[in-house]
Amino acid sequence: MSVPAVTFGGMTDHALRLLRQNRRLAALAAFPFGFDLERAALGHVEPVRLASGGPLQVVAGDDTGGTYFVCADGCVLYADSEGSAGVIGASVDEALELLIGLPGWRECTDLSPEHDEAEILARVTETEDEIRENHGIDEERAELRAALGLPERSPVELVGMLYTSLLRTEPDHLLLNAVEGRAYGLLDAHGRPPLWEAVLVQGRADLAMLRGDDATAWHAVAEDPVRRRLALRAAQFDRSDGDREMLRRLVRLEAGSSMTDELRLGTVLVGLYGRAEDLPLLHEVRETDHDTRRGLDGLPEPGASGEELRRWARGLDESLFGTDPADEPLFTWTGLALDQDMTEPARVALIRGLDEIELDQGTLRRAGAPAELDTSPLRSLVAGFERLGDLFQALRAQRLLAAVQDTAWDRVSARLRQACLERRSDRPADAVRTLAALREALSAPGDGSLRHWRGVRLGRSVAEEHYVLARALADAGLSEEARAVLTAGDAILGELSANAARGVRELAEETAEHLRRVSPPRGEREE
Repeated sequence: MSVPAVTFGGMTDHALRLLRQNRRLAALAAFPFGFDLERAALGHVEPVRLASGGPLQVVAGDDTGGTYFVCADGCVLYADSEGSAGVIGASVDEALELLIGLPGWRECTDLSPEHDEAEILARVTETEDEIRENHGIDEERAELRAALGLPERSPVELVGMLYTSLLRTEPDHLLLNAVEGRAYGLLDAHGRPPLWEAVLVQGRADLAMLRGDDATAWHAVAEDPVRRRLALRAAQFDRSDGDREMLRRLVRLEAGSSMTDELRLGTVLVGLYGRAEDLPLLHEVRETDHDTRRGLDGLPEPGASGEELRRWARGLDESLFGTDPADEPLFTWTGLALDQDMTEPARVALIRGLDEIELDQGTLRRAGAPAELDTSPLRSLVAGFERLGDLFQALRAQRLLAAVQDTAWDRVSARLRQACLERRSDRPADAVRTLAALREALSAPGDGSLRHWRGVRLGRSVAEEHYVLARALADAGLSEEARAVLTAGDAILGELSANAARGVRELAEETAEHLRRVSPPRGEREE
């Protein structure tokens, strides 16, 4: 019986086809080389998926619980049973070259082309000698290579191939636990360039062009909001005494985007020159709109000295900016990455950041006040994931945020957003439970932070979410649940002040009518 070649992502793997045709070869691949086709039917030890959302096809496993997946681009991703994963070949053929040529490859993941050839050979020899103490590999390797048509490569070349493949794991092949959302660790400990290096490539190139005072470059760069912000970030880390006029022009243009971190950065960079004649421009920028007035509050008044301006700029520079890109918050780089459509690098950085907080909430403790938590990183993670459209991870971050709130007001606010994300993620039953917990907090807050909730925006938003969820439940065919949530929403609406309830009553009536139309009460149906 002829077995078709495996095609996935437009690639064909000749060796895999031969293994599926020939039991003898399949048995050799399974033992002693740990590529067992029969284990593919067992799947992985837990549900997994790629963070990027691409497809995964299980093609084999090994006797340690590890699994070999083929990704959409044809590369092979190996995941062990301990929570680590990595790309080990650009194709199944290449992965089999590695497994057959380096049967102890797991002991070589720390090696790279930078290692001395003698060191690589010594490591491989030691590993293979340990394997030979229990079973043969040499004759088996020769037979399998010849039958599959795989080239005979030196251990040094194979280590180089493994190193190259492992570095491909992120960002496109990051493996997640499909239920919890946590990322698998890397199979290796090789250093990767930080996200900021890739983010700043365009900005550094544009900064060099702007310094050349090319009119065409100014039009292309300075008037493009993203490229302008990147150029300002590049100027933050590559400061030059000759940049003052360029920075003045960039700041004036950036004010057109209202209050941005880069506008504040630009004003600081101009202020550091300590020139009093720059104050009129900076005040003009400050008065652009309400947000810029608030964001640039504290700017020395017109008539101040250049030294006062420099002192103001130094204070902000030391507290907010500085000259080391590694000191910038993660969200500076993920935001600028998304501005450049670097979606997967940003996603990987955000997921790794969330994993770190989830595993050690102590990272949220405020410096100098260890009893207090700074939850702003979690809020930024939620916003970042929402911008990505990754509601699964946004909800994961929001649930953690809700769990660490100190006051009843903050718990209710966090649960309100959690319920909204659950509804938007097609998890209506979860949203129902979250709103029930929210109502319990409203009725028994435990502190005085919620004493005015009935007369402010929070109360109105809570009522609105009940009605929106009730409609979603009705549309999903969950009529009883929809009526229960509608009733709870009506009870909350009845507690609101007249001002807070304004506009909500119309939504309540529309929702009730929608429920009657979609799923009439039992008595009306019988009539």
